Amino acid sequence: MSDNQPQELSFGRVLEILQKGDIDAEHGMMRWSSNYTFMVSVTHENTNIMAIYKPQRGERPLWDFPDGMLCKREVAAFITSEELGWQIVPPTTLREGPRGLGSVQFFINHDPEVNYFTFDSSLLSQVRRIAAFDYIVNNADRKGGHCLLDSSGHVWGIDHGITFHSSPKLRTVIWDFAGQDVPDALLNDMQRLLDTARNPDCGFSKELVTLINDREIAAFQHRLEHLLRTKRFPKPGASGPNYPWPPV
Repeated sequence: MSDNQPQELSFGRVLEILQKGDIDAEHGMMRWSSNYTFMVSVTHENTNIMAIYKPQRGERPLWDFPDGMLCKREVAAFITSEELGWQIVPPTTLREGPRGLGSVQFFINHDPEVNYFTFDSSLLSQVRRIAAFDYIVNNADRKGGHCLLDSSGHVWGIDHGITFHSSPKLRTVIWDFAGQDVPDALLNDMQRLLDTARNPDCGFSKELVTLINDREIAAFQHRLEHLLRTKRFPKPGASGPNYPWPPV
């Protein structure tokens, strides 16, 4: 896990706390967020952690995404990251909170001055994995500040509310690998994910259908098929825009 408190908690234990714990305090709204986003404390069995709570009713309507679905896409991104085995998205769950249904995500302690634009070459393999992930989930908003580095050197990706659209929407600052070969290890993980996604009886597929619609699931599988066929990272498209704004 990251350097969040308490440090000895396992990934699974953190998720259990998020799912079953009491949201017992709000610590204010997060600055610069386009939707209502709150820092909260979650306590379960005498263990307290900090989390980011994004209530459904605080979501700003978007012309190209259905209303009230951003929190569900946050969770869809998390379970996809987990099915891949990549641990890009911090533990995230969908649950009732003090302001209604919303996503609750483990807060990653990080230096806000450190982001994708300040990363050095030692983090290249992790950033490459995030680039592949963003294509798979069709991330329309990968800003530099959405890449967080914890004290153990792990890079996390946050803010996946506008993902999984059925039309191409990839907007990212990470085009470093455009046109390059995708490493075999990542392709192998993607093939496993595709095989799982094609099985309607598996846990991943059963959960995904509760979070995004059938058309979006079909497009998700098509993106996996495309990347497995081409074995190359995508290049910026002609239709654009290909970069989010602001970039951080």
